[in-house]
Amino acid sequence: MNTVREDLRNIAIIAHVDHGKTTLVDQMLKQGGIYRENQETVTCVMDSGDIERERGITILAKNTAVHYKNTKINIVDTPGHADFGGEVERVLKMVNGVLLLVDAAEGPMPQTRFVLQKALALNHPVIVVINKIDKPDARVYEVIDEVLELLIDLNATDEQLDSPMLFCSGRAGTASLSPDVPGTDLAPLFDTILSYIPAPEGDPDGDLQVLVSSIDYNDYVGRIGIGRIERGTMRQNQDVMICNWHSQNPPKRARVVSIYQIDGLQRIPVETAKMGDIVAFSGASDITIGDTLTAVTCPEPLEFVKVSEPTIEMTISVNDSPFAGREGKYVTSRQIRDRLYKELLKDVSLRVRDGETTDNFIVSGRGEMHLSILVETMRREGFELACSTPRVLYREIDGVRCEPVEAVTIDVPAEYVGTVIEKLGQRKGELLEMNAHGSRTRLEYRIPTRCLFGYRSKFMTDTRGEGILNTIFDSYQPFRGEIQMRYTGSLVASEDGVTTSYGLYNCQDRGRMFVGVGQPVYEGQVVGECPKFEDITLNPCKEKHLTAVRSTGADEKLILTPPVVFSLEEAMEYIADDELMEVTPKSLRLRKRILNTENRLKAQAKIRKALAN
Repeated sequence: MNTVREDLRNIAIIAHVDHGKTTLVDQMLKQGGIYRENQETVTCVMDSGDIERERGITILAKNTAVHYKNTKINIVDTPGHADFGGEVERVLKMVNGVLLLVDAAEGPMPQTRFVLQKALALNHPVIVVINKIDKPDARVYEVIDEVLELLIDLNATDEQLDSPMLFCSGRAGTASLSPDVPGTDLAPLFDTILSYIPAPEGDPDGDLQVLVSSIDYNDYVGRIGIGRIERGTMRQNQDVMICNWHSQNPPKRARVVSIYQIDGLQRIPVETAKMGDIVAFSGASDITIGDTLTAVTCPEPLEFVKVSEPTIEMTISVNDSPFAGREGKYVTSRQIRDRLYKELLKDVSLRVRDGETTDNFIVSGRGEMHLSILVETMRREGFELACSTPRVLYREIDGVRCEPVEAVTIDVPAEYVGTVIEKLGQRKGELLEMNAHGSRTRLEYRIPTRCLFGYRSKFMTDTRGEGILNTIFDSYQPFRGEIQMRYTGSLVASEDGVTTSYGLYNCQDRGRMFVGVGQPVYEGQVVGECPKFEDITLNPCKEKHLTAVRSTGADEKLILTPPVVFSLEEAMEYIADDELMEVTPKSLRLRKRILNTENRLKAQAKIRKALAN
């Protein structure tokens, strides 16, 4: 017999990147009584990872809980970046409703549409929160209309169109039911959650069913499953069956060793948990996302959301440069392979397969940031590896070769619109819409994913850092033809050594340099960019030899231009097909696949000959 748990609510906070989800959760925790009066608090407390804090983005969905009017509210903070959409898709199965955050200045963005579409497909009730209403450029009434248009566009039901709308300042921790009446605290938001989000409903006395929506890992207890109890009661040391909706394999038996409930920022060990609770549990060593934990007598799996497939891939291989093993702790193919396959246990939208040789691995993901975060994480753990440039994944649809296409939303000052339109036109971009908002203009494009590689850094240069560019996967469309993405060549070191000011001074006339004085380089390392579409071999380690005749004016002052320093994403986008990115815990180097100059020139001549024939 089904019962309703009025003492519990499960919600997810969904939004586009940087619309204020994590900041709002900070205030909900403070006003939900999680902290003591004298306890020191930190901002963006849910962004616990080092990379999340440095970049100011949420990468992994995380759970927390607050108490309000004798009701426990489980909150899931989700990523806003499109590359981590797999996190959002699966955690929506854990909750009964969502808070949709929309920036009062930017309005609905590509990821807003994506996450809202997923929530509506699951028939989740939606509370619309117009956030950052205290910004100077807030345009609240226009954004209200845009949100309603988006709901209509996504075929929302009448009930979903009548969703309650609140007006918040996440930073100030205020909410109100009217944009003209400023709030004093988040009480209106909490009250709306209690009245509008349905309480979990199910049979507390039935056979156990828990859908695993997330996975954590602990070196002491192994893999930890996280999910919501759909039916029954979970007990410590209970025997269970593990089954999967999509798998043909028979159910496996396991035992739940420990159970944790999330309360505030802590996991509290409990002996039992009831229907509707979001729990973390250990003991099932081979549990994975999408599995269902059931009673031994009734192994009935629950259907799991099909997560969107990856759209790009890259090759990760063992670092075989002359500097290999100097800085890294883990350098062998076995260590890299184990680490990549371990990542699959937590990341449902990542794919890994062995390459043509034992030293290569093909890693597929949802976008460049998705893959770069994985590489950056491995780098910080002490791995050394070499990465290729990203490649898009093509598909054959009805006999037609198709490629992934992105929906791009660009917000730029009016004076830079012409430059942006020109550059995206060269990259086969299709302009769909153009709207002016005061001194800024919003452009909407459809553009092949491969044509965006390397554009972000150029976009920031073209718009003097004032432009905002957001992308999200749109669909697979017929291949739009070949396009030249890079119009520059590379300056390649001709020998091993340490760079000198004299050597760099003679090299910098050939193009932009990527290395400074006193840096060790090796033959085949890319040390700069050539403005012509050709590679030039040069020696940045050249030293000035002393002469027998010295004069006071003989040594002119050597003025060097500062080298270009790439971030991981910029380097990943920049490298050509015949180049690799060498990643170590301390260094980031660009290099040719074939390091020896003579062998590389022979290989290039062979390719040109084959193309000519």
